[in-house]
Amino acid sequence: VELSCIIKSTITPDPRIEWKKIRNGETSYVFFDNKMQGDFVTRAEILSRTSLVIKNTTRMDTATYRCEVAAPSDTKTIDEINIQLTVQ
Repeated sequence: VELSCIIKSTITPDPRIEWKKIRNGETSYVFFDNKMQGDFVTRAEILSRTSLVIKNTTRMDTATYRCEVAAPSDTKTIDEINIQLTVQ
């Protein structure tokens, strides 16, 4: 599955991008400090610097995924998008 977090425009040369998984009220990192975290290390990757691709998804991947972008040089310094993923 591919979850897209598209940055339309930014003047910050290298905005910080983080992906988080929110499930049952608990938040965990998926992509933090420019690397995959936890069990995503072996089955996920970042495409085009922003999109999250999760391979071999299972029902345990059902959650809300949040992409957070921090661009300190921009007028809007932080933004986020939430994507609900349901695996049947």
